[in-house]
Amino acid sequence: MVLTMNPCKCGYYPDRSRCRCSEREVISYLHRISRPLLDRIDLHVEARQMQYEELVGKGSEETTARIRVRVLRAHQIQKKRYQGTGFRFNSDLSSSALEIYCPLGPEEQKTMKQVYQQKQLTARAYHRLIKVARTIADLEGSGSIEMRHLSEAVLFRPTEELM
Repeated sequence: MVLTMNPCKCGYYPDRSRCRCSEREVISYLHRISRPLLDRIDLHVEARQMQYEELVGKGSEETTARIRVRVLRAHQIQKKRYQGTGFRFNSDLSSSALEIYCPLGPEEQKTMKQVYQQKQLTARAYHRLIKVARTIADLEGSGSIEMRHLSEAVLFRPTEELM
């Protein structure tokens, strides 16, 4: 699910040179979205405004064509992994299937326990986090979910002020 939202009524927060909303107004505005709805959104990304130089400059960012190749390769990995099952993509996995297709090593399990407790995740959010980590691993071509994949997936969870 993709949800695009303004972080405040005026839409300029966190740019304090343009946003005139109080911190209380921002928090109140963000709390309009329920936690059960937020749990159904896999990726939460805050996009900052780009500077003009970044917009017109020649950077060393990954090209769209290269990203497309990685995504298609990840699709092929998932197609092969789930061949003969009722699943097509990582997002289709049931909670019981996560144990089969997304096993975590001891260090990763320990980290996920800490994340679960610290962020007070729901079961749904916990499972979605593992699915996102599996997808990040697939995009990298990794056969297993590693700490760096979990860490990146955690970055895509909503900020505390949204919860």
